[in-house]
Formats: sequence, structure tokens, C-alpha cells
Amino acid sequence: MSRHIFVTGGVVSSLGKGLTAASIGLLLESRGVRVRLQKLDPYLNVDAGTMNPFQHGEVYVTPDGAETDLDLGHYERFTKGVVDRNSNFTAGRIYRTILEKERRGDYLGGTIQVIPHVTNEIKEALRVVATDDADVVITEVGGTVGDIESLPFLEAIRQWGLEVGRGRVAYVHLTLLPFLRAAGEVKTKPSQHSVAQLREIGIQPDVLICRTEVPMDEGIRGKLSMFCNVPRDAVIEERDVEVSIYEVPLVLARQGLDDLLVKMLGLTTAHERNLDEWTRILEILRSPRETVEIAVVGKYIALHDAYKSIYESLAHGGIAHGVRVKIRKVSSEAIERDGPEAHLRGAAGILVPGGFGDRGIEGKVTAARYARERKVPYYGLCLGMQIATIEMARNACGLSGAHSTEFAPGTPHPVITLMDAQKEVTAKGGTMRLGAYACRLTPGTKAARAYGVPEVRERHRHRFELNNRYRAALAERGMIFSGVNPELDLVEIVELADHPWFVAVQFHPEYQSKPTAPHPLFRDFVGAAVEQQHREVATARQASAAQSPTEAIRN
Repeated sequence: MSRHIFVTGGVVSSLGKGLTAASIGLLLESRGVRVRLQKLDPYLNVDAGTMNPFQHGEVYVTPDGAETDLDLGHYERFTKGVVDRNSNFTAGRIYRTILEKERRGDYLGGTIQVIPHVTNEIKEALRVVATDDADVVITEVGGTVGDIESLPFLEAIRQWGLEVGRGRVAYVHLTLLPFLRAAGEVKTKPSQHSVAQLREIGIQPDVLICRTEVPMDEGIRGKLSMFCNVPRDAVIEERDVEVSIYEVPLVLARQGLDDLLVKMLGLTTAHERNLDEWTRILEILRSPRETVEIAVVGKYIALHDAYKSIYESLAHGGIAHGVRVKIRKVSSEAIERDGPEAHLRGAAGILVPGGFGDRGIEGKVTAARYARERKVPYYGLCLGMQIATIEMARNACGLSGAHSTEFAPGTPHPVITLMDAQKEVTAKGGTMRLGAYACRLTPGTKAARAYGVPEVRERHRHRFELNNRYRAALAERGMIFSGVNPELDLVEIVELADHPWFVAVQFHPEYQSKPTAPHPLFRDFVGAAVEQQHREVATARQASAAQSPTEAIRN
């Protein structure tokens, strides 16, 4: 039976429980321990699919087509653990299952209650991931201790520890040590109260991990140990990192967190940790050979987590070339207002991500035209591919009014149209084309060279597709269809023949990128941006050298 680590959070939200859980998974894997990770979310949505990115951040998609919390992206980027629809359970999904059973009569007329019915269903969610191929399951409990929504989940993990035995379960509590600058002091009282609330529920943390801006001295460590009833060596500092979130596992390793957990859980097969590859990645991030700036043109730019996996994948592409990627966040509405020059000039690459709704669409189309005409590397993801197709149809093929029927149902040229399988769909949640599908690559194209294989599987989340009726017209003007789904003949990847690097995909490659294994298309896009930057620098030097001394002084 798998051991279990539960990660809870206290004091405030957004402390980084997902990142901490993923870091624990990485440390255990580095010692030969097989891990799986899971997120329990207390909100009543059945899944994250219908949630506004401004409220919840990006929706992460698993290979089997589940729309999940973005923390699953951390799990996949940090570990080799399998993620699927059982890696994320919400309160809504738990309650829906219970009510479906009640309607079928599965409870034989019994009164349905939080205890035992809800807690039993939560424990079943824990059990389903405790498979034979996992030595340790790490489960992150969303929300903050003290929230009413979290209580059934906390009660369930308390019961789980009681049932399987303390030697097979470890409770890790992540909390905040606020630093009061006026007083120059770190305060432990919020953490004490958070642990006290957990203990009232019946959970005694085995490890206390403390988020802090400043170093935690031994006095603070001893105070937390005494008042939270946690051994001194199990009070772990998780200070804000300076370079990258990928430093967090090394910060925890230096304090022996993995040693503690290996001992607590009796993981006798664990060997000494090996973090050489992770350390190499950190060295590149700390000392890149140069910086390249890439503009991300989106409609949810105000919230960093809305494009979390994309930003991380760009960083991975930079790691592959030994460079740091600087993100220029550009609102597509700002381009509509000010024009492309004001926001895109000087960017070495332009990326247009996915999204829904017509707000900011014309700004994205303008960005795609700017990249095509100025020969700036362009990378379109999902909607970004549809945008590139619309722009090409309008401005290269002369199809006035070309658009997507998602935004302009009456367009005379529906170059993007609703997929046949979606035409009878009315429900919003979980009904898109979701999960991994095959994509056959055209030999000799940029996509084929990047992947190095004839066929790949990538994850999707969309309802609309490139209209095959317009493929011939687009091809005449230089659009190459370099990836096609072999079963449905759906265009998955487009490129431009007369462009240094213009590639757009219908899927979401950001879901399959890791710092240890950058996605091939992100890797090549960043490489193209680096080359673009070098060309611009060389051109500027040539222009400067051609000037007379008087002109050079004046400029």
C-alpha cells in the first residue's frame, strides 16, 4: 500500500502549496521513490473548465481530457508522476458523485451526511491514486485551514491517517511568517493559530514549512517548535527565491526535508538524492549567456497565472539555449488602441496564446500581421493558430471579412468554424475537444524537424477548427499545413514558407514541457528569437558603422 503525504496551508491563500508539493515529489524521485501527486479543491465547481482565468488562473488539461487546477502543471514539470482526471477532485465532483448514487438508490434510503458519506467519497478519491506503481502519493488540500469549505477534506485526511496508521502518513503544513518592517520583527502568532486550528480538527502536523521574506533564526525556529508541537528539525524555512521557482527543491533539500519524510514513512528502498540535473538547470538560470525578450500578446495579461504554463515553457526553451527569456506582457486591447509598433517593436519573438470571447481579438490579428510582415518569429497556440489563419486569409489571400464563426457568425469567409462534433453540444463544462490526440507531421517542415518523429500526441482544448474549404487558398499564399490529425483530417499545425520561423498549433504544447525536457516547439521558437535578436544587433552595428562621425554623434 502506498504511503501518503498530505500538504495543507494556513494563514493566507496563494502560499505555494502546489509548488511545495511538487518540490517534495522531485526530492523523493531523486532518491528513487515513485510518486504520484493529487490536488483536492474545496470549491463547488465540478472542474476548472468553466472558471474565469482572472479568478482561477489557467486551466490545465491532462492527457485523458480532464480540465484541472493549474497546480497539476507544477506536478508534471517537477516530477515523472502520472497525472490524469483522478489527480484533481473538487468538492463539486465529490458531491455530484454522491447525489448520483443517492438518486440511483445506492444508499438504500439512508440519510446522506457529510460524515460518513462525503468523507468516505473523499477517501475513495485518495484510494484511486494509491496504485501499485506509486510508493508515495502526495495530496495537496486546496484552500486555507479555517475555511468552512475545507472542513470535509481535512476530516477525511484525518480519518485516513487513523485508518492506515501514522507510520504510513505524514502531514506537512505550509504557513506564513509575516515580517513587520516597522517593528523589524518576524511574527509567529499567525502560524501558531493555524496549527492550533488543525489540531482542533485532529491533525498534528509532522512538518511545518514556513514561507518568509527574511531568514528564520534559531529563536524563531525554537518558538515555532515549542508552540506548534513540531520537532525543531521539522520546522523548515521556505524563503522567497531570487532567480526561479526551480530553486525551491534545492532550498528544501539543504534543510533535509526529504531525509525527514523518508524516515517518517519508512521508505527503506530510498537511496541518496541525486539533484545534479536540477542543479545544472539552476546554474543556467543564474548565469545565462544572454537575455532574449519575447512578447506574449493576450487578453488575460493582468494575471500572471492565466498563462502560467506558457511562461514556464518559454523559460524551458531558454534553458535549452543557455539564455534567459524576458517576458513582455502585452494586452491585445492595448494594440487595438495604440497600434503594434508601440508594444511590439524590439521584441525578438511574438507569442499569441489561447483564449475565449471576442475581446481583444483584432489586437491579436494585428500582432500576427506584424510578425508575418516584419519577419519576426511567431508562435501561435490554439486560438493563436486561428488568429494566424484569419490574418493570412484577410491580408494575404484577399478574403475581406474573413473571420471565425465563434466571433462573427455571419462572416462571408468562415476560415475558422465549429467542429462537426461540437454542433449539437449545448453544455459548457467538459464538452470541448479535450485531451491528447494524434498529429501526423509533414516531412521537411519546421515542425517535423523540431519533433524529430513522424507523429506526436498533443493535448487539446477547443471547439473550433481551420475550415478545410480554405486550405487551397491559404496554401497558394504560402501557408503550409505541417501537422494534421490522421483520423479526422483536422489541421493541427500551420507554418509559413517564406518566414524565418512562423509556426502555429491548434493544441497546447505548454502542457508537455519540463525544465529537464523543453518542448521541441518552444525550444525552437526561443532559438529563432535568439537568432532574430542577433540579426537585429548586427544590422544596427552595420548601420552605425556606415554613418559619418557627425551623424554618429548626432544619433
